[in-house]
Amino acid sequence: MEKHYSDIQSLLLACLVHDEYPDTAPLIASLSHVRETSYFTRSEFLTMCKWKEPRERRRQNWASNTEDEVRTLSAQAFGAPDEARRILHLCRLRGVGIPVASAFLALIDPERYGVIDIRVWQLLALYNEVNYDPDGRTLQVLHWLDYLDKIRLWADELKVSVRTIERTLFQHHRDIQTERLYP
Repeated sequence: MEKHYSDIQSLLLACLVHDEYPDTAPLIASLSHVRETSYFTRSEFLTMCKWKEPRERRRQNWASNTEDEVRTLSAQAFGAPDEARRILHLCRLRGVGIPVASAFLALIDPERYGVIDIRVWQLLALYNEVNYDPDGRTLQVLHWLDYLDKIRLWADELKVSVRTIERTLFQHHRDIQTERLYP
């Protein structure tokens, strides 16, 4: 990958993606009630999982979560006192890791959350915003917390949603990527 901007702020100012993806906007709207109920259903869970990872590889694991498990763990997540516990509760659902759990939060509350994945992490490493795990292939809670702090700061500075920052970083990585994402 080649740098096209001197820093992340320059990138964000030049490339800010304002419109939500057409297939994602209705999903976000359909999940807006979750902030009030403080849990999501198994059906909503499966829909969010498929949105984040449309490939079939984890669907069997996701389907093994019961309605009660999904409601209980999502309620525990939304009731958690901090971001680390929030995402860890979501990761207790079978087939869910940090990237998928972050997608749940971003779809339910895009003002405060963005999805973390290999693309956005690699972009942060490219611009020296993080100094560990530049490949981003094993995203853990520490990655999530560092990422969330950064994208919330940029969202606040630019007066946009956290999801807007995340989508901009994701899209920019897609635009400049030259090598295979996964070996």
